[in-house]
Amino acid sequence: MGIINLIGDPVLMIFFIVALLMAITVHEFMHAWTANYLGDPTAKYAKRVTLNPLAHLDPIGSLMILLVGFGWGKPVPINPNNFKNPRQGSALTALAGPMANLLLAIALAMLLKIPGLTNTIYASFLLVCIQLNLVLMIFNLIPIPPLDGSKILALVFPGLDDPKLQIYGFIFLFAVIFFGSSILWTMVNFLTRLLIGV
Repeated sequence: MGIINLIGDPVLMIFFIVALLMAITVHEFMHAWTANYLGDPTAKYAKRVTLNPLAHLDPIGSLMILLVGFGWGKPVPINPNNFKNPRQGSALTALAGPMANLLLAIALAMLLKIPGLTNTIYASFLLVCIQLNLVLMIFNLIPIPPLDGSKILALVFPGLDDPKLQIYGFIFLFAVIFFGSSILWTMVNFLTRLLIGV
């Protein structure tokens, strides 16, 4: 599908907004739920263990998804010191968001296989949902601070979770967004075809 074209299609715009709210909410909720489950109540106290989309939207991250097809939600606050194993707890919490998006994409792809649903407006909505969930999964797994991938890789390379690296991380991040979006969307389209079986 490539970068979703929203111009001049109000139906697709509605699909996109609803799918965006769903994907970001599930992603950030699972970060918050996992952190709380592993012993860090910071997100709970910040009222982030919720499926209310308004608690998880980041204005800039949402705008980036609309403009270039990749973005992020509001970061979930955690305190690694509350985990029994701080580095492992941080990595598992970071992994929870992208994996939630993958599982949701798989579940939605299974719904697309329901007889009679192909080539309907519902199928179009499900396809948009699948692609946005794959977008968030792949993008957030990039090992560049402050994305989830850097926290996961910090299990092997501890220096990646240094807050000072986030300043340089944002520079690389925007470079990836503007120069590597075609590669990232190629991956999204490949996984989409793999999931829906076309």
